[in-house]
Amino acid sequence: MSEDLVARYGARTAPRYTSYPTAADFTAAVGPAEHARWLGALDPAEPVSIYLHVPYCREICAYCGCHAKAVRRDEPVAALRAALGAEIRLVADRLPNRLTIGRLAFGGGTPSILGVEGLAAVVGALGERFDVDPQAERSIELDPRFVDAALCDGLAGLGFNRVSLGVQDVEPRVQAAIGRVQPIETVEAAVRLVRSAGIRRLNLDLIYGLPHQSENSLARTCEAVIALGPDRVAAYGYAHLPQRRANQRLVDASALPGARERFAQSATIAARFQAHGYQAIGIDHYARLCDPLAAAVRGGSLRRNFQGYTDDACSTLIGFGPSAVSQLPGGFAQNLGSISGWHERIAAGDLATARGHAATGDDRVRAAIIESLMCRFRAELGGDAPRFGDEIALLRPLVADGLVEVREGMVAVTRAGRPFVRLVAAVFDRFRTEATANFSGAV
Repeated sequence: MSEDLVARYGARTAPRYTSYPTAADFTAAVGPAEHARWLGALDPAEPVSIYLHVPYCREICAYCGCHAKAVRRDEPVAALRAALGAEIRLVADRLPNRLTIGRLAFGGGTPSILGVEGLAAVVGALGERFDVDPQAERSIELDPRFVDAALCDGLAGLGFNRVSLGVQDVEPRVQAAIGRVQPIETVEAAVRLVRSAGIRRLNLDLIYGLPHQSENSLARTCEAVIALGPDRVAAYGYAHLPQRRANQRLVDASALPGARERFAQSATIAARFQAHGYQAIGIDHYARLCDPLAAAVRGGSLRRNFQGYTDDACSTLIGFGPSAVSQLPGGFAQNLGSISGWHERIAAGDLATARGHAATGDDRVRAAIIESLMCRFRAELGGDAPRFGDEIALLRPLVADGLVEVREGMVAVTRAGRPFVRLVAAVFDRFRTEATANFSGAV
């Protein structure tokens, strides 16, 4: 890749496109009434995915961009658990019938802050109002620093069968710079405990573009992670948005790598994992060839949602907790991000919906194009090709630079263009303008 292309495209910003429209484009036009109507219209025969957002951590890392808050007392955690149970009942009351859960995920924050008993209470509340497919994947995100045998045994007892551990980087200097000090021995111990409990599906998360990272240091991180034998690895590019996340103001911006360095770091990660037999999944995931995510790539069924790349076949996602997003046939509905506001709405017996987006026919067409680009690096425009004349025109510079090919109603991202696929997707995003400063770097 020429330095000129990296310089011209690598510094641009674009959404990550875990949805279309993106959450940044949701508005207050969607509230509890619309959300309730969409829930009531769901097909009882179709399984759904459930996501529960736990917004608490014992401490907030400097790099974190999640909806999370530090809490050290037990009372707020207990109150959150009770409110999640109440929200589950409120949502279930608006459904047409008892639905089946095809996939269950806890994210955060640090979901294990609920404790085994708290997690059991929430899972029990779901079981009271939903049927759970016995083959359903049950996943949870964990902080390696807060993993012990009792937690892992408890998770296994609750049926959790996939764990995601946040590694980020193993270099002490980088860890100190991002406020996340966890020696590799801590991660190794957490992996052993998870597997000893019988939980075999293991994801590890990395971040590149952090302060003081280099190609060499990331190569060492990759080798340390590969030695742990994860089934999946996610390697996200750090999004430095201190204007939106106050904790990120603790990150020394002068120590962050530039676009060229980020591009090289991403390439280093890809080379290391693929050299060890991992299949590249989209722009930032890697999976063992036997993993269902790799099978989804080979079978053409890979999808993308708020959890990133997924093999989840459910078309409906119901979110619980502050800031959680529901993806329904009618559109998107997002809960209040304010924890206190969310509590107040639930206590009043109403859905905590703050904003969202009612899907139009045009949205669905564009969403399919963007998801196909993000998952397969190509999109068939078919009979819709004539309506996208303006978008095709906007792609001409990328075509001239060998990053995109357009032919017979198909847009295909070349191998050289894959690192910039988010820029290609943004061309088909009717909400995007030149003002994209609030999004992360495209590489």
